Amino acid sequence: QVQLVESGGGLVQAGGSLRLSCAASGRTYSQYTMGWFRQGPGKEREFVSGINRLSGTTFYRDSVRGRFTISRDNAKNTVALQMNSLKPEDTAVYYCASSATVGARAADRYDYWGQGTQVTVSS
Repeated sequence: QVQLVESGGGLVQAGGSLRLSCAASGRTYSQYTMGWFRQGPGKEREFVSGINRLSGTTFYRDSVRGRFTISRDNAKNTVALQMNSLKPEDTAVYYCASSATVGARAADRYDYWGQGTQVTVSS
């Protein structure tokens, strides 16, 4: 019902910036939350940031707050994650996901997932 496609990943040096984009298509009406997750090598998938599609309310995990900014463009049905002051520990595959649950942070509350895009931050 919903398709999500991420783009914008790449290789950057510590302190650099990247902007990830997620394009959504299909029947997204009931997907109130758009979120970003990441999975580093040998680690579990973890929540990064989320945004309420209707209200614009944003929320972040503590380690990225102040460095990352999530935004949405409802007219284009896209969500972006601006990542500044990147650190090596930000290295991961980043996934875009959508949820019918308001304020969802847990992966099992998300219904649809993109294929992921690699972000590598060198020291």
